[in-house]
Amino acid sequence: MSRAILEANHPRLKRAPYGITSPVDPGYNCIAYAAGDTKRWWWPFHGLSQAYWPAGVPRELTLAAFIEAFATVGYAPCADGGIEPGYEKVAIFTDPQRNPTHAARQVLPSGRWSSKMGPQEDINHLLYGVEGPPYGGVAQYLRRPLDRGP
Repeated sequence: MSRAILEANHPRLKRAPYGITSPVDPGYNCIAYAAGDTKRWWWPFHGLSQAYWPAGVPRELTLAAFIEAFATVGYAPCADGGIEPGYEKVAIFTDPQRNPTHAARQVLPSGRWSSKMGPQEDINHLLYGVEGPPYGGVAQYLRRPLDRGP
């Protein structure tokens, strides 16, 4: 996706520093990427031929189901997206009806975030750069320890 298309789809990126960090890869999406999985497309509906969803997690488009899906890889709710030494974080975005739309992960010590932009590239960014249509805003922050053991 070119910068022009990214910025057309996410107008706040025009005013927020960001960088493209990977080539296009339609094999995974933002939810998978935020969970640390770059081999599968995570989404709760069976209708997508590539869709994976963790076993035992309700297949529904709800914030509670997405929190439960991230819990399967060690994430738990936390208060905010601030930097916490020893933790990595995820921000789950929802639309105005509270349907999950996107997830970003905090991967850089600077507090910058990284997102997979649909089937397109990954980018690093500030959270406000991808807020607004079509993703909405952050509805929940999650965190997990960086050192999760073997």
